[in-house]
Amino acid sequence: MLTGISFTVSSGDHKRLERIITDPKSPLKHVWRARIIVASGDGLGTNAIMATTGKSKACVWRWQKRYMDEGVDGLLHDKTRPPGTPPIAPHRVEEIVALTLKPPPHEATHWTLRAMAKVSGVAASTVQTIWKAHGLAPHRFRQFKLSNDPAFASKLHDIVGLYVSPPAHAVVLSIDEKSQIQALDRTQPGLPMKKGRGATMTHDYKRNGTTTLFAALNVLDGTVIGQNMQRHRHQEFIRFLNQIERSVPKGKEVHAIVDNYAAHKKDKVQEWLARHPRWTLHFTPTSSSWLNAVEGFFAKLTRRRLKNGVFYSTGRSSDRHQSLHQGIQSERCKTIHMESRPRQNHRGEK
Repeated sequence: MLTGISFTVSSGDHKRLERIITDPKSPLKHVWRARIIVASGDGLGTNAIMATTGKSKACVWRWQKRYMDEGVDGLLHDKTRPPGTPPIAPHRVEEIVALTLKPPPHEATHWTLRAMAKVSGVAASTVQTIWKAHGLAPHRFRQFKLSNDPAFASKLHDIVGLYVSPPAHAVVLSIDEKSQIQALDRTQPGLPMKKGRGATMTHDYKRNGTTTLFAALNVLDGTVIGQNMQRHRHQEFIRFLNQIERSVPKGKEVHAIVDNYAAHKKDKVQEWLARHPRWTLHFTPTSSSWLNAVEGFFAKLTRRRLKNGVFYSTGRSSDRHQSLHQGIQSERCKTIHMESRPRQNHRGEK
């Protein structure tokens, strides 16, 4: 042993050390520490202990001294060590947070980890830790649009009231147009999905025309009345209203939720409404098309049928070629099938 280290392993300590060595659940570092002390108690020299345990001379002497000072319990814990890099001072953290909330001085719209690390003189990992602790993400932003409609509150209450408690013996329709739907064909056929690889699609495309979808979503049962037209003027809107008029049973009032598109307020449309007194139009507030429930159907149509679809034409075509019209009608029929569930109105009627 090293000069100044001298101890005798008692029988109780020897049994305890043997249990640590033979216990399969003992941590490996506890096992080789116990073997150093057992070998020392058996009278082995430092070189022999090094050969038996595979540890260095300094390591053997360290744990011999630890056992001499603290006994077996000293072998089962590690002493605390000072951090290799001292923690950043609180005032430096406040400076980095304050700097993050200001626009960067260089030609950029927001801070990046490396730019902040270079300016503040700390590691990028430190900046990341500070940003995470304070919930900062300069690269992210949320878009918003404020409505300047002076009657925003009254229109909001009116439309939400139609959704939550529709009038009895009336049909509530959410009407809108999805214009400029493109029939996009790809320049080369894509490859199908297989194990380890997703489906492929060329980034360039060939446009085979456009179409406009007029859709009316029945708020009560989720059914959709749709019609494809080439344009979306007030003439097409009136044609679509005529189709809805033929589809809705006689004797029922019709409350239609529409946005502030100019075609919806045309004088010809007002004349049509005057000839059909059972119709009432409810206009969404300015810049608030999100209040129109049919927008959810348009989003589903885009996600399921249009985004990754390949279309050879806008009109009807043979079974061998998929048309944009067929794709839209297929999704509309599927929506009707999936979402046509009766719902109770404010009087408990179905």
